[in-house]
Amino acid sequence: MEQAASVWTQNYAPIGGSIWLSTLVALIPVVFFFVALVGLRLKGYVAGAITVLLAFLVAVLGYGMPLAKAIWATLYGFGYGLWPIAWIIVAAVFLYKVAVKTGQFEVIRQSVLSITEDQRLLVVLIGFCFGAFLEGAAGFGAPVAITAALLVGLGLNPLYAAGLCLIANTAPVAFGALGIPITVAGSLTGIPAHTIGAIAGRQLPLLACFVPFFMVYLMDSGKGGAKAGMKGVRDLWPALLVAGLSFAVTQYFTSNHLGPELPDITSALVSLLATAGFLKVWKPAEIQPIPAPQTVGAAYRPVMPTMTAGSVLKAWSPFLLLTLFVVMWSLPAFKALFDLKTHGALSGMVLHWDVPTLHNQVMKVAPIVAEPTPYAASYKLDWFSGTGTGIFLAALISMAVLGMKPREGVQTFVETLKELAYPILSIMFVLGFAYIANYSGQSATMALALAQTGHLFPLFSPVLGWLGVFLTGSDTSSNALFSGLQQVTAQQIGVNPALTVAANTTGGVTGKMISPQSIAVACAAVGLVGRESELLRFTVKKSLGFLAVIMVITYLQAYVVPGMIPR
Repeated sequence: MEQAASVWTQNYAPIGGSIWLSTLVALIPVVFFFVALVGLRLKGYVAGAITVLLAFLVAVLGYGMPLAKAIWATLYGFGYGLWPIAWIIVAAVFLYKVAVKTGQFEVIRQSVLSITEDQRLLVVLIGFCFGAFLEGAAGFGAPVAITAALLVGLGLNPLYAAGLCLIANTAPVAFGALGIPITVAGSLTGIPAHTIGAIAGRQLPLLACFVPFFMVYLMDSGKGGAKAGMKGVRDLWPALLVAGLSFAVTQYFTSNHLGPELPDITSALVSLLATAGFLKVWKPAEIQPIPAPQTVGAAYRPVMPTMTAGSVLKAWSPFLLLTLFVVMWSLPAFKALFDLKTHGALSGMVLHWDVPTLHNQVMKVAPIVAEPTPYAASYKLDWFSGTGTGIFLAALISMAVLGMKPREGVQTFVETLKELAYPILSIMFVLGFAYIANYSGQSATMALALAQTGHLFPLFSPVLGWLGVFLTGSDTSSNALFSGLQQVTAQQIGVNPALTVAANTTGGVTGKMISPQSIAVACAAVGLVGRESELLRFTVKKSLGFLAVIMVITYLQAYVVPGMIPR
């Protein structure tokens, strides 16, 4: 009886019983965050701190959430921001610094230039192709952190490196981390994950084909205006077409015929090999060379050893090891060893706690879910099986391979922690905001307002995914939040629910580049701490533009060309 009395039921229209008035209140922290970064240009951790405070006040005063539950929901978000998110970033930046401080980055630079000396094509190869591979294997911010740091090391402007990698990450996010976002949506709705993935695979290839062209346009237009941007596209279009089209075709084929687990990995590898091979036989008429190399918070000690296959392999070994460990850590068989639900052989190594007063003590109700459902809140500290640990082990082995002394390695790791202190704080505040918004029902209120659009809902369905990823930084979390609502609303208006559930995923990818979590991660990776507002201003219009494309595609598939939806 005591436990039942402590259960709190979410109310999605707490302000005068009106979903619209409640939405206006729920939007207060969201709007403030945008204004704080874009208008007021506050530092990320300052904007995040005020935003989480506003969300907390809205939860307690507006939604009537019990104070203890609101406090624990916020702390739960802080904890998730520290682990696994911040740990992945720390490990990734540490690995990058090992490569830089041992002087091997100059070898990496020269080896990359042997493929092409054009910085725009390097951004496509690293940010788009290699980033997609990392997204398919790991996700959780690692792809943007690693590729952006690589590009800065090669000489790209940090703001452009971070912004372009966020944009490039749009194409693979839906199938990230071995298809987990799609799998979660399928498990929550009962719709086959293969069907959801197939629909996503009929929407996202259009963006994937466009992204390389758009990245080059942004790079050149940033220096010389729209005419320069279009000239860059005209100069490089054969290579951009190879990169984008090979990725798009492979993504479509894999998602529709093999399943949602592998589209990113297959698409990335095919695109990378096809583009690199093409650049061996084709060169642009005008080369835009990369500037002098920069580093992210590390002393750069250039070396110019003889370029042999062995020296190149040694220089790239940190990133080869990174790839190996990330893939190993993502394998289903490896994950099964640590699975708590199935009592895997090594599950005892995973520490976990039920969050006090919160775990199963908040009740989600219709129409967010079909029937009253307790909201779980268990914190998991997978200190060994977490992706960040795999990256950290790759960094430790890299130290041995590259000859870095343990003492210098410790100094480098401490230096990494000091440099990332404020970004980690930003990430904690952002996740605190996301979790209090979710557990109090604020995010559900905004979603329900969109669901009131009736037969126009397929047009606005992707906005739900966009909103979910903005709030959580994760397409998986967005699907966990809103897949049920997408399904129920679609059934009510006579639209195939598989389409709107898929649209939650594809709309979500367009919100990744403006998610506060993603912005904080990208700034941390390239040394733009305190300049989050600049990065958000760079990406926000692009995010809305990509979202509009997915909205139109979804509406057309619902009413004009329903034959595009697999049966």
